Amino acid sequence: MGRPSGNRPPETLIQPGELAVTEQYIIGELSVRLVQLEAVAPNEQFACEFARLRVETEKAPFETLPYIALHALHLIRGLCRDSLARGDLRALTSQATMAAELREFAVSARLLAEG
Repeated sequence: MGRPSGNRPPETLIQPGELAVTEQYIIGELSVRLVQLEAVAPNEQFACEFARLRVETEKAPFETLPYIALHALHLIRGLCRDSLARGDLRALTSQATMAAELREFAVSARLLAEG
């Protein structure tokens, strides 16, 4: 699916009987989740990487979003490992929850496969 252009209506990702979700909505939702991850990043390195992914999400072709979502999940895994190594269970719990929510969103938006 390409990006909408001109006067043509935005493309949607739907199956019969489902609500329509536009590509712009998916891009916006992924971007918001990356901003949230940037805000809770424990150091500048992780914050910068989430910020870079957010910018990429907003500028890249829609077809690249699965790779961006997967990269974000790998970064969150790193955050979780870091929190676990430091014994910060509060941060670990929050990060694991955010990871699960991102994964659920990516699967629902058909950016990633279930399983």
